Amino acid sequence: MFAAYAARIDRDQPLNGLELGERPAPGARPGWTTVNVKAASLNHHDLWSLRGVGLGEEALPMILGCDAAGVDQDGNEVVVHSVIGQSGHGVGPDEPRSILTERYQGTFAEQVTVPAWNVLPKPKELSFAEAACLPTAWLTAYRMLFTNAGVRPGDSVLVQGAGGGVATAAIVLGAAAGLRVFATSRSEDKRRRAVELGAEAALPTGERLPQRVDAVIETVGAATWSHSVKSLKPGGTLVISGATSGFNPERTELNRIFFLELKVVGSTMGSKDELASLLNFCAAKGVRPVIDTTLPLDRAREGFAKLAEGEMFGKVVLTV
Repeated sequence: MFAAYAARIDRDQPLNGLELGERPAPGARPGWTTVNVKAASLNHHDLWSLRGVGLGEEALPMILGCDAAGVDQDGNEVVVHSVIGQSGHGVGPDEPRSILTERYQGTFAEQVTVPAWNVLPKPKELSFAEAACLPTAWLTAYRMLFTNAGVRPGDSVLVQGAGGGVATAAIVLGAAAGLRVFATSRSEDKRRRAVELGAEAALPTGERLPQRVDAVIETVGAATWSHSVKSLKPGGTLVISGATSGFNPERTELNRIFFLELKVVGSTMGSKDELASLLNFCAAKGVRPVIDTTLPLDRAREGFAKLAEGEMFGKVVLTV
C-alpha cells in the first residue's frame, strides 16, 4: 500500500527522512481492526518523529500520522483515537500509553490497524477531512480548555500563537462555548483570522492584554511563557501542551506563580471519552475544524513543508 513514512532520523533537517512509497499492508491481529483511511491530518508530532523524538532508529521504517477518519472492516464510518495502551484494550495490560507512530504504524497510508476499542463512530455532520482534524490537535485543545483549565461560559482565556492547530482549535471551541477569547500572533493576517473565528481581540505577541485572564492556553513555550504568566489573574491557570519555540524560557516568573497562587498544568492529548464529547459538540453546535490545505497523500511532502515553515492557519489534511 502507498504510505508516507520515516525512513531516517534527521534532527536538523527532518524532511530529509521522509519517504513516499510502498509499504506492507497491515496484518490481522486479535482484537484489532483495520481502517481504510479516507483522510488524515498532520501534527507537529509528525515533524518531531522525523527528528527522532519519541521514535528510535530501531523502529524504522515507521509510517507517520496520528489522526485519521475512514471506513472500518464492517463498512462503518469511523474516527481513530490514536492513544494506545492506556486502557489495556488490544494490548497487554501493562503496556504504557503511547501515540501512534511511537510504537505502531501510523495513518498516512491507505490502511491503518488499531485496537477495535480505538475507533469511534464518525458523526454524519462531519466530512472525513473535518473528522480527521479532531483526534490530536482539537482533542488536545478540548482537554486543555474544559478539563484542565476548567473554564466556564463567561470566563476569559488567552490563546498564544494563533494559527497553529491546537491554538486555532482553542479559539473556535472557546468562542463556541461562550468564553471571552483573546489571541496573540506575530502575523497581522493570523490576528485578523483569529477575530473572524471568534476571538474578542487578537494582539501582537507579547503585547499587554486589555484585561488579565482566567486561563492561558500555551503551546508556544519559551517565547511566550513570561507573557502568559503575566497575563493571568490571581489564582488563574496556565495549561501547557507544547513548546514549539523551545523548552527553556529566559524568565520563569516563579515569583508571580507562587505570590499570585497561579496554577501550571501540563496537558497531553485526551481520552476516548473526551474525543467522543468533542465529536458530539462539533456535530451539535455546527463547529467545524479550520482546514488550511487539503492535499492527496502523494503530495504529503508539501504538507510537511508548510507545517515546518509555520505558514498555515489551521490544519493540513491528506486525503487517500
